[in-house]
Amino acid sequence: MSSRTFFVGGNWKMNGDKKSLGDLITTLNTASLNDETEVVCGAPTVYLDFARSNLDARIGVAAQNCYKVAKGAFTGEISPVMIKDCGVEWVILGHSERRHVFGESDELIGQKVAHALESGLGVIACIGEKLEEREAGTTEEVVYAQTQAIADNVKDWSKVVLAYEPVWAIGTGKTASPEQAQEVHEKLREWMKANVSEAVADSVRIIYGGSVTGANCKELGSQNDVDGFLVGGASLKPEAVGFLKL
Repeated sequence: MSSRTFFVGGNWKMNGDKKSLGDLITTLNTASLNDETEVVCGAPTVYLDFARSNLDARIGVAAQNCYKVAKGAFTGEISPVMIKDCGVEWVILGHSERRHVFGESDELIGQKVAHALESGLGVIACIGEKLEEREAGTTEEVVYAQTQAIADNVKDWSKVVLAYEPVWAIGTGKTASPEQAQEVHEKLREWMKANVSEAVADSVRIIYGGSVTGANCKELGSQNDVDGFLVGGASLKPEAVGFLKL
């Protein structure tokens, strides 16, 4: 068995209000969670303080984005120091929606990762290929380049969780097969061994995201190199879809 602590992140994205999220938080607080699993919920920016103030201390909270500097004339952005001021410990960076909807480059994501880590946040760093890249056979090339931009900006890997999310599986109902997920995770770990260090390759948690549900999580999670999940829609409906089962 791996000594890596299983990690389940729930990315609420741009969803919810105080009523619905309050109900969700009550469900999570009263749930029987596995003591050997780290659970983190990614709340919308305006609800970070609400989530941290109301969620049980055993459940972490993540911002869904941050900028690469501490303060300044950057309308609409938030900084790691602001996130920490809300008592929040994590930030999700490089999500495919940030990359492909908002046009964030590998370089910018790397700069954000560096600043977030320097500021004391844990980082859930996302990578993943689009459907046309998988069909063209360039999955490894794409995810290695994305990982390189992140790795160039990390000094302490104990504060980083790497999330592999094939873009074609996010919110589509399509899921990478357990074998597909394991293949990419295993190759990512080999890349880490060759390009970072064997110790980091062995210890870093690589989690899977992309239409994860209570129905498919057991088989995905049983793969040797799958150390958890980053869950989207299922995290908003813990009883109906099985987030608690994760």
